[in-house]
Amino acid sequence: MEQTGRLDKLRITVLAEDSVPYETPYLAQHGVSFLIEGIRGDVIRRVLFDVGQNSQALLYNMRLLNIVPSTIDAIVLSHCHYDHTQGVVDVLKEMGKSDVPVIAHQDLFRLHFLVRPFLRHVGVMQGDSREKIESSGGTLFLTSDPLMIMPGLLTTGEVKRQTDFEEVGIDLKTIEDGQIKDDPVLDDISLVADVKDKGIVVVTCCGHAGIINITRQAMELTEESKVEAIIGGLHLIDATEPNLKRTVEELTQLNPGWICAGHCTGFKAQVELYLAFKERFSPLHAGLTFEV
Repeated sequence: MEQTGRLDKLRITVLAEDSVPYETPYLAQHGVSFLIEGIRGDVIRRVLFDVGQNSQALLYNMRLLNIVPSTIDAIVLSHCHYDHTQGVVDVLKEMGKSDVPVIAHQDLFRLHFLVRPFLRHVGVMQGDSREKIESSGGTLFLTSDPLMIMPGLLTTGEVKRQTDFEEVGIDLKTIEDGQIKDDPVLDDISLVADVKDKGIVVVTCCGHAGIINITRQAMELTEESKVEAIIGGLHLIDATEPNLKRTVEELTQLNPGWICAGHCTGFKAQVELYLAFKERFSPLHAGLTFEV
């Protein structure tokens, strides 16, 4: 499909995650961050997808992986949650560049909070405000539309909620016109890579929009029916048993070549995914590298 183009090769490195592999020096944190490298001919674009919540742990892992911050070309923030955005200003300062595209949904900076077990803001923190991102070298690209980063690599944009069994997974709130309202996390976006002779790779950091919704939108955007891989957090940790089983059934129908899931996916969901996909499933952890 030449409307969005195709990559010759894709490389994904897990820079931050809730877990680390046995006998490795990486640091874990509640959060996730990926380095996405799209390769097309002699053009390579390196995209940092989310930054976790602890920039020092993230940068420590990057040093171990010999990844130099200044080589990053753009940052994508999947949604507003602190465990995906906290420290983006620190990372921009480490990059030491100007006009770095920082791509996210237009509602990224809204007030976003929980009321159980107590009132707590869980959105973008003050240290990573719009103004501080811009003064640290970032140029904000805030849109609900899909955005092409390079031919073959694009964001999903705001994901259409098409299924009747996928849920946000948390009781989140916002305030509009002085009224407290449920927040459906419409800013949850993912990355899609269309790789020549392979199909699409879907990278989702938290999957509040629902992994079936996300994957279907990725297929529509690229007009590609083959799903090579699904990687990231699927936010099934608190899914009901029927919804979890339905999600796994639908994933089986989509028939991805392999799945690597962690962060907010949850142990029960990982077990169900392993039972369904066997050797085609593996848990996510910091330090992993994939090449497609």
